[in-house]
Amino acid sequence: MKLKLGFSIRFNINIMKKYLSLLAAGFVGGCLALGAGWFLLKSTITMPSENDAQFAKQLNVAPHISNVPFDFKKAAVVATPAVVHIKAKGNKKPSRDDNPSNRFRYLPDDLFWNPLREGSGSGVIYSQDGYIITNNHVIEFAEEIEVTLSDNRIFQAELVGNDPATDLAVLQIDANSLPFMQIANSDDVEVGEWVLAVGNPFDLTSTVTAGIVSAKGRNIELIEGKYAIESFIQTDASVNPGNSGGALVDVNGHLLGINTAIATRSGSFQGYAFAIPINLATRIADDIIKFGNYQRAYLGVSVMDMDSELAKEMGVNITQGVVIEELSEGGSAQYSGLLAKDIIIKVDDRKIESATELQEIIGRARLGDTLDVTINRKGQIKTIPVKLKSK
Repeated sequence: MKLKLGFSIRFNINIMKKYLSLLAAGFVGGCLALGAGWFLLKSTITMPSENDAQFAKQLNVAPHISNVPFDFKKAAVVATPAVVHIKAKGNKKPSRDDNPSNRFRYLPDDLFWNPLREGSGSGVIYSQDGYIITNNHVIEFAEEIEVTLSDNRIFQAELVGNDPATDLAVLQIDANSLPFMQIANSDDVEVGEWVLAVGNPFDLTSTVTAGIVSAKGRNIELIEGKYAIESFIQTDASVNPGNSGGALVDVNGHLLGINTAIATRSGSFQGYAFAIPINLATRIADDIIKFGNYQRAYLGVSVMDMDSELAKEMGVNITQGVVIEELSEGGSAQYSGLLAKDIIIKVDDRKIESATELQEIIGRARLGDTLDVTINRKGQIKTIPVKLKSK
């Protein structure tokens, strides 16, 4: 027993000596390896320069805050009280005939003959003393016009005046201290901006829908007549029958346009709606309020849009602008020295890329105004002052 025990102890001591020797060797080797690694690592480390530090700071700058709200509550609160519901009754014959096959349609609601024609639409309070802007097609047949405010007050309205060539009309009710919207600058609105449509589709009062501006200066050839002005703001905000005459507003609740038409095969909204820009609408409304009708100025030209094929034919290197085809005898353009084949590329400070843009600018000008018309005449750029007069 003692022999076995003594042998066992000696054997374990030898093993422990060997193990400790290995452990010591490993520790020393590890320390050497760590020291060499630290030396190599230290040789590659550099302190951050001032530029590096600045870059790091920039990464922590607060993100840019967009002016687009997370919701449209403010705009809705501002705009909704200034939009009215219009009911019209009468048997006057409209100046137009709706074509069901036309993919672009006006937006009156529930129009029929039996034998009295009735319809409803929307309007925008233009001033606190009772002037209201709407579409001409909402009331053109009417002998009775009823206006309901957002607070459910009902008034009989009088037609102050209308202009079929722009599809606008002005009504007046006997009321004061009415809510009205601040007017935006429709020239400044850009494609892709958020907008709201406010109106009364299908007699659903005070309805608000949202979308973006899809295009500007759109001519859809909906308004009939030789002197029609179309330069619509196109949007994908949902607009339906009954929205006619209602408001298109920006995210602050400022008035951008008057909703007028939709693209449709079914009679209801299918993706695109069209609004008269407010810069044009207010120009016409102001004249109607002051004179009873629109005091329109004319350039006195027939024009067509420039394109690459026409540019090649004319020997010029521009593909946007408006080509003068003919001049009216004694008209503003002829009197000022414009010529056929002149290409209009700018009016005052606004670049002209299409006939609809030119139409709108002239439509917004007043009789007697002088506009600086910049043209390309056989490759030479000239600016000619043109004084506008009636046709």
